[in-house]
Amino acid sequence: MSPLETSAPFNLSAAIVDLLARLGVELSRDSIGFISTMTLTFKLAFCATITLLIIGVPLAYWLSHTKSRARVVIETIVSMPLVLPPSVLGFYLLMAFSKKNSAIGRYLDEHFDFQLVFSFEGLVLGSVIFSLPFMIHPIQSGFSALSASLREAAATLGAGRLKTLFLVLLPNMKSSLLTGIVLSFAHTVGEFGVVMMIGGSKPGVTKVASIAIYEEVEGLNYALAHKYAFTLFAITFALLLCVYILNRRFARASAL
Repeated sequence: MSPLETSAPFNLSAAIVDLLARLGVELSRDSIGFISTMTLTFKLAFCATITLLIIGVPLAYWLSHTKSRARVVIETIVSMPLVLPPSVLGFYLLMAFSKKNSAIGRYLDEHFDFQLVFSFEGLVLGSVIFSLPFMIHPIQSGFSALSASLREAAATLGAGRLKTLFLVLLPNMKSSLLTGIVLSFAHTVGEFGVVMMIGGSKPGVTKVASIAIYEEVEGLNYALAHKYAFTLFAITFALLLCVYILNRRFARASAL
């Protein structure tokens, strides 16, 4: 076997723990678990946000410009996570991809040896669906607010739709893009119901910070629960504060 075949996949939380150990920092079992859980939480948020951005930009563009009758239906589906209890969405995802209850789940397991239920990939799927409106709505509003003259001028200069989108429209709606990205990231970091239903609590695989808080409170370990909760509070506050500050700067720059 080659070294590449025998080497284990890169584990960020293990690398952080190893680095701290090399620096002489002694870590308790709770601290190692905290690092692993928080690393997984932000890995999930990052993967979900990137996926949402790839899906969200073309979908928001279509929703802001189409005259199709299907628009109302699509907008309703996109917005449902705002009012739908997370446990409902998580339950149906669990039923849809469980190999015991679903043909899809059995097919994935039998032909690809792959399961979405109780896996990190399942968490990403659930997070993308549940955070979809937090990405779509700001970007859709940004597209709708742009003057039609921008597209007309780009078309006059011979720019195609993709070139117009990436070189003309998106650079003029930085505030909407930033808002969508940060809201989606922060919402994914804090979600509980969906990840609990489809992912459960497998340390290092599906146990994210929101689940860890619940479990530590149940175990009366309030100190560790506070550590998780305050970390999430501080990070989400900082992210939202940065969004408001940057959006004010963008607004001032566009007014000049």
